[in-house]
Amino acid sequence: MKPIATNHAPAAIGPYSQAMIAGGFVFCSGQIALDPATGQMVGETAADQATQVMKNLAAVLKGSGCGLNDVAKTTIFLKSMNDFAAVNEVYAKAFGNHRPARATVEAARLPKDALVEIDCVALAR
Repeated sequence: MKPIATNHAPAAIGPYSQAMIAGGFVFCSGQIALDPATGQMVGETAADQATQVMKNLAAVLKGSGCGLNDVAKTTIFLKSMNDFAAVNEVYAKAFGNHRPARATVEAARLPKDALVEIDCVALAR
């Protein structure tokens, strides 16, 4: 196994890695809307936060040697399922025609009171 760390995505805020490469896959930890330069939350709405989350995921994947087109599975955690459509629009734009398998769940509370968190599993390159 190989841990991944990149300065282009927020540093882990706990005892975990941004991602791990294992068994031919990249397992990305959940990303919230933290600005990698400041460590501060970005965005007031779920859509705004989802935009930063997708940038953070893309940066971790790039640091792992792959990209969003290599993603096989994602999990989206929402503070409110009422934000599903807005987050879905940002998500669809980020992935383009690529359609990974996905689960979406409502969570009572996310780290730093984020409105959205997304993790993923990608094919290692």
